[in-house]
Amino acid sequence: MFTAGTETSTTTFDWAMTELMRNTRVMAKAQAEIREAFKGKKTIEESDIQNLKYLKLIIKVNFGVHPAVTLLPRACREECEVDGYTIPSKAKVAVNIWALRRDPEYWEEPEIFKPERFENSSVDFLGNNFEYIPFGSGRRFCPGMNFGIANIHVPLAQLLYHFDWKLPHGMNHSDLDVSEIPGVSVQRKNNLYLIATPYNPSIEG
Repeated sequence: MFTAGTETSTTTFDWAMTELMRNTRVMAKAQAEIREAFKGKKTIEESDIQNLKYLKLIIKVNFGVHPAVTLLPRACREECEVDGYTIPSKAKVAVNIWALRRDPEYWEEPEIFKPERFENSSVDFLGNNFEYIPFGSGRRFCPGMNFGIANIHVPLAQLLYHFDWKLPHGMNHSDLDVSEIPGVSVQRKNNLYLIATPYNPSIEG
């Protein structure tokens, strides 16, 4: 459980920072929310994260655009028919989580990183909506979900609160490479390099 909640969390965190650097509007809105909520605080605890509504939307859309695991292995419990194909009992099948979340039949502009798409939406990642199941569903639901989410929310909030971020000199936001490499978790092909500047609220104020 800890292994599953660590590697996938690291991958998700990496993609979240990548998308925030590609979408400066989203980055600015997230930092404004965090810095307003924790004005004057030196540290952010896990219990403090509950009120960061926009940050939660960012994590939610990130699970969709960049699911840590793209294929969900399962076995068919009984013979069934899908689109005219007979799937025998005990056959090994793979649910394509990546494709489900990018299906234009269910998602408008599915590849766009837009946290607002989940605002006022009942769709969640608890396995109740089969078009969006980053943690699976049913009895085989990911047991490391809560641990993994905490591993993303807390460090991401801290980095956005304590630092301002920019790309290395000479790079534009459109230059960010989003190539992937295959594996148990879908990681970036190339490392993400950013320049961090400590945030000083007294100067801004």
